[in-house]
Amino acid sequence: MILNGSQILAEVLVEQGVDTLFGYPGGAILNICDALYDYRDEIKQYITAHEQGASHAADGYARATGKTGVVLATSGPGATNLVTGIATAYMDSVPMVAITGNVGTDLIGRDSFQEVYIAGITMPITKHNFVVRRVEDLADTLRAAFRIANTGRKGPVLVDIPKDVTAAKCEFVPGKKQENTYVTHVSDEEIEAAADIINKARRPFIYFGGGVGSSKACQDLRELMRKAEIPAAHTLMAAGIVGCDEPLNLGLMGMHGRLSANKAADKADVLIAVGTRFSDRVALNTEKFAKDATIIQIDIDPSEVNKNVIVDHSIVGDVKDILTRLIPLVNEAKHTEWMEQINKWRDEDKKPVDDPSVLKPHQIMAEISRQAGENAIYVTDVGQHQMWAAQFCRHLHSRSFLTSGGLGTMGFGYGAAIGAKIAFPNRPVIHITGDGSFHMNMNECCTAVSYNIPVVTVIMNNSVLGMVRQWQTVFYNRRYSGSEPERVTDYVKVAEGFGAKGYRCENLEQFSKALEMAMKDNCPVWIECVIDREEKVLPMIPGGGTVDDVMEE
Repeated sequence: MILNGSQILAEVLVEQGVDTLFGYPGGAILNICDALYDYRDEIKQYITAHEQGASHAADGYARATGKTGVVLATSGPGATNLVTGIATAYMDSVPMVAITGNVGTDLIGRDSFQEVYIAGITMPITKHNFVVRRVEDLADTLRAAFRIANTGRKGPVLVDIPKDVTAAKCEFVPGKKQENTYVTHVSDEEIEAAADIINKARRPFIYFGGGVGSSKACQDLRELMRKAEIPAAHTLMAAGIVGCDEPLNLGLMGMHGRLSANKAADKADVLIAVGTRFSDRVALNTEKFAKDATIIQIDIDPSEVNKNVIVDHSIVGDVKDILTRLIPLVNEAKHTEWMEQINKWRDEDKKPVDDPSVLKPHQIMAEISRQAGENAIYVTDVGQHQMWAAQFCRHLHSRSFLTSGGLGTMGFGYGAAIGAKIAFPNRPVIHITGDGSFHMNMNECCTAVSYNIPVVTVIMNNSVLGMVRQWQTVFYNRRYSGSEPERVTDYVKVAEGFGAKGYRCENLEQFSKALEMAMKDNCPVWIECVIDREEKVLPMIPGGGTVDDVMEE
């Protein structure tokens, strides 16, 4: 059949299973918007307040579902407003297809109105990007974009389409949904060598990351841990992959991880890194990280092997495939002395002090977990609140803690929470943010209100940029430059101005009641929690330090 480029785009989106689209209209994509009108029963469009919010919503949708998120923006500033969202998805290996319009092919390179070379701008932050110059190439290019985004190490792909291509016509041949075509080529010898190292270990330890969830290997990892009695700890991106109720799960490790988890990594004789990249927030001192251990790294991306930490044995491939083949070769084992030591370290982990008369961060997270239940999805922005949520929320399921780990994007949370709630309308979605981050994305409340997306936003308000100020306290002699904006925003009034509900809380009893009401309200809700600006995220290992340098006070 003969279709124009915009109709071809819509047909391919349906063909690839896309039923949810985030974006913002503009001149260069008007033909696409017009075509999507005829597909409104098959593809639901969510128009956000800002293109960055749309990119984060597509990201949150993808993180929560495992599907490829799709975002659409016009040329020029519409396209550049996607950049932070694309980079966020790239750093955290999130599958996304970003579709941008551009000026007509005859206007490219002439500094035309709203022209920008978005393919060049995004080249370092995408798995791949395309500029479509002929309508005949459009369908196959889009199919390739979906295949690349969700194959191997997942990530964002950009497709830039000039306006005349969206209007040109050609023969369209229907195709099939693009499936993950990644094939692991791992020899039996590589698997056997890893199993041999593990079987000889006296103090084994597993350090796992988000790649375990991406490969749907959560149950396989738990099976390995239990069979060989191997304690494990997770990165920020892997919260919930192994439930916090699993006895062998030591919790978060790294800069703000539990002391017991970091000590276990430091004293292990075999460390198995699964689906993780030894980031500088975990391997703070790469030369001394797991210094006494034989290190095995299992990862899908060969570029991550020996990039940050030199390992003794690496297996490059899909985590699920590798664990499925590894587990039968690993002996059932008990490591009694090692677990006794682990449990002693656990007993030494510093416990935060309760105080019901004020709002303590750990108590807020505990109350959220209690009321939201084990089916909740937690979405954070970036800063102290992010670490408190990682430390103290009860993480029980994969894809239920959505946060910007690699790029550390303040402003990520509201858009991502909207995307997650659209994906799972019957699950509680709690957006946990700080007053600094929230000022970057509160405009997306209008999106939540317009589409009646009942996200509950908990604002940890200490009237400062908490994490920056914490570093200034510890490392800069309390010289608080730029970290105390002293904003006087009335969140209740602003929420009501958007058409949402707002509550303000100064103690735990008030917060408990506000959250209870918010969970019943079928609308977007903001809950402001006034906390002391001197609250710190602890423990803390300074950058470049080791567990010997940990600060607990």
